[in-house]
Amino acid sequence: MVHAKAFFDAFTRKGVRFFTGVPDSLLKDFCAHVTTRCNPRTHVIAANEGNAIAIAAGHHLATGKIALVYLQNAGLGNIVNPLLSLADPKVYGIPMVLVIGWRGEPGTKDEPQHRSQGPLTIPLLQTLGVPYKVLPTSERDAVRAVARACDRAKKENRAVALVVREGTFAPHPFLAPTNTYSLTREEALHACVETLPSTAVVVSTTGKLSRELFEFRKATGARHEKDFLTVGSMGHASQVALGIALSQPRRPVYCFDGDGAALMHLGSLAIIAQAAPKNFKHIIFNNGTHESVGGQPTAAFVTDLSAVARACGYAYVASVSDATALSKELRRFKKARGAAFLEIRVKSSSRKDLTRPTRTPLENKRALMRYLKR
Repeated sequence: MVHAKAFFDAFTRKGVRFFTGVPDSLLKDFCAHVTTRCNPRTHVIAANEGNAIAIAAGHHLATGKIALVYLQNAGLGNIVNPLLSLADPKVYGIPMVLVIGWRGEPGTKDEPQHRSQGPLTIPLLQTLGVPYKVLPTSERDAVRAVARACDRAKKENRAVALVVREGTFAPHPFLAPTNTYSLTREEALHACVETLPSTAVVVSTTGKLSRELFEFRKATGARHEKDFLTVGSMGHASQVALGIALSQPRRPVYCFDGDGAALMHLGSLAIIAQAAPKNFKHIIFNNGTHESVGGQPTAAFVTDLSAVARACGYAYVASVSDATALSKELRRFKKARGAAFLEIRVKSSSRKDLTRPTRTPLENKRALMRYLKR
């Protein structure tokens, strides 16, 4: 296995002093070390992977040095535009090294949202013209791979990728940020579900929130047909919900969102407010972290999400942070007319024994579509 410190030090020896990206579960040990070694001027957890490419480009323009951009392979879609139209050698020629977590690698067992992305990771890098190497699990060879990647990025003024398999990094201790909020996300979710109108449907975001929703439905003996679990496409759950709400204006449509997901494509809030569906309810469970992939902090506690929603034009906006306030607010929220927004600030932890949905995405889709036809 490769120790995060050795990997990090290999980059610093090649002059890399700036790190940015979106956390990934396969890279969490490396990300943990980056967090402990860097400060906010040298490490930026970006809103999305495309932003990270642009931040790395700005760093190079200002210093002449290369940056490291880390991401999960599911984020490759977000980097295509800035990679090809900004960093590409035929455009501005911005050198950088990409460290990519390889979820869904062929021959490994992974979640359904990675079944296509995994096999397409290497072909996609080839199509994008990005030289790559699968990072060796030998620490000595991994350090050499870092040096070669940095040298090639500098020499050819281009992005060069290191693709990281599951289990490559040795465990690295990380004290995830905590907060003082009393509610767990799961408790808040249960309260929200219990107040849903009988005909409402829920679109839930990527990560543990959808797993908690699935478990709660199962524990209460409820059917899963009213829920769409957006297991992939992080940041897009609200737009899926918007499409349903506009197409079935008499049906209450709820989006259960996360803070990291909402920040990833924050412009979605403006589009929802502009469309102004009277049946749209947007709930963000804000714990201030990317908790599903290691607990790295988001910018959601330095951002007033309620003020953002209000400025975008939501007809109803509220924010709560304890059980009593949530109970009172949910009664008002249910009756609100127009696009409605509710932020619930919650703890940054979840149960260790949280299971995963046992229904496939296709089964989820078909059940929801049958229900929506009624």
